[in-house]
Amino acid sequence: MTHRSAYTPVLATSVLLLLAGCAVDDAPTANTNPDDAVSSLIARGQSLEIPGEWAIPPGDPLHHATAGFAKILCSNVFLSGLDPDFAAANTGFFSSPREMRVEVTDTVVDHENRRIHLTLPDGTVRSAKVHGGQGCLALPMGESEPYYAPVEVTPDLPDATTTPWPMGDLLPDDPFPADVDMDKVAAAVDAAFDPPEGLTAAFVVTHRGRLLAERYREGIDHTTPLESWSMGKSLTGTLMGVLIQKGVYELWQSAPIPEWQAEGDPRQAIRIGDIMRMSSGLRFRAPQDPDFDPEVGYADHIYVYTGTVNSFAWAASKDQQWEPNTVGRYRNSDPVITNYLVRLGVEQLGENYHQFPQRHLFDKLGIRNLIPETDPYGNFLLQGYEFGSGRDWARLGNLYLTDGVAPNGERLLPEGYVEYASTLAPAWEADGRHRYGGAFFWVNQDDQHPVPSSAFYMAGAGGQTTLVIPSHDMVVARLGHYSGAGPGGGALRRALELLMEAVPER
Repeated sequence: MTHRSAYTPVLATSVLLLLAGCAVDDAPTANTNPDDAVSSLIARGQSLEIPGEWAIPPGDPLHHATAGFAKILCSNVFLSGLDPDFAAANTGFFSSPREMRVEVTDTVVDHENRRIHLTLPDGTVRSAKVHGGQGCLALPMGESEPYYAPVEVTPDLPDATTTPWPMGDLLPDDPFPADVDMDKVAAAVDAAFDPPEGLTAAFVVTHRGRLLAERYREGIDHTTPLESWSMGKSLTGTLMGVLIQKGVYELWQSAPIPEWQAEGDPRQAIRIGDIMRMSSGLRFRAPQDPDFDPEVGYADHIYVYTGTVNSFAWAASKDQQWEPNTVGRYRNSDPVITNYLVRLGVEQLGENYHQFPQRHLFDKLGIRNLIPETDPYGNFLLQGYEFGSGRDWARLGNLYLTDGVAPNGERLLPEGYVEYASTLAPAWEADGRHRYGGAFFWVNQDDQHPVPSSAFYMAGAGGQTTLVIPSHDMVVARLGHYSGAGPGGGALRRALELLMEAVPER
């Protein structure tokens, strides 16, 4: 059975406004002239740059964007259960901008085979499919299958309906602490969904590890996996932390990327800890770069989503633009390289790579509905291709509130790892931008959110946010549909202001 969509998307005024993994990705430091701040940022980078050549991704940008569109529709329709027309009009503009979607002449939603096929005016067809426990992936042109067999991934957890939170979804009946103003908590939840055009899909609040409040948009519940985008970078940092705790890697060792091991290769100076601070220095174009020029060519940052290539090989092929730990740039090279290291480390342990996140992290936290997705070669694209439920992101956030210790008392992250994640990255501080930490977490030192500066958080395009607020023993997860990011961000801010009034500092 097929469904042919009749949506008519509205043209975006600027694709670059929608490309940022975080809304303030390259915003100027407070109390500075924006033009001066950007000029200063560019000048500092140029003064430290190592000579080298840029390699622009090959292929037609429209073909790439349409592959991204097919994958986005696939995930939102078959994983989240959204209506295809709604998904086309409201989700995932990061890797498939609206102005390119209007070029699609025919959309086929094949429910029986769980595939999406999009046709362009030149006859090109870009397709995506559900692939076992790996969610959805875009297929290379002319291919009907990816280059690896699907792997089924089933949580090794008891029935969620009869298992207490956080390992399950059974909630206690005892009252909340008397020092929590539940009326203001309720008002915060209302604020998170106001206005409706903010398209908030899930809002979950925990306090001292306990579920304090939650609400979902109509048609969505606590089990619905939702587009999460660059919150997956923090998941990548968590998986690396698990491997460090297992003794596979050390945080400050040279990153053992096979392509970098030739004698004299300067990339051997890049440490794992530098990479997870978005400070590797790799030459990798991203729309968030302060000097990004879209006329130069397609961005590497997007290509690793839409190019249907071996994303690990593409990122590993890049030379250095800067010495490591000197310049901070928000570039997908770094989480892709870290995911490469995760795969190498898991295979070194003799574990199944595609089952590793569930077995060694999710099962430890009660996570049942977080789906990591891959490229056609089976490499996790956790720089932003993953779908997770509001409760499951809150569970992951609570791992950082408990210093990396699981609910059963098992240490999953090394001692000191949470401090690393929540500490401002030196290269970003040198750039005058007090906003990025370690393990692919953002820090709140520039007051992006109306919570204490000690807070740190996962952030994804379209307004996806999971805040860890140690001062209040609180985790707040907010997920929404991409087109509502603007008003949704304002709604989140008002909700957080009320939560800070409702819950006292510890």
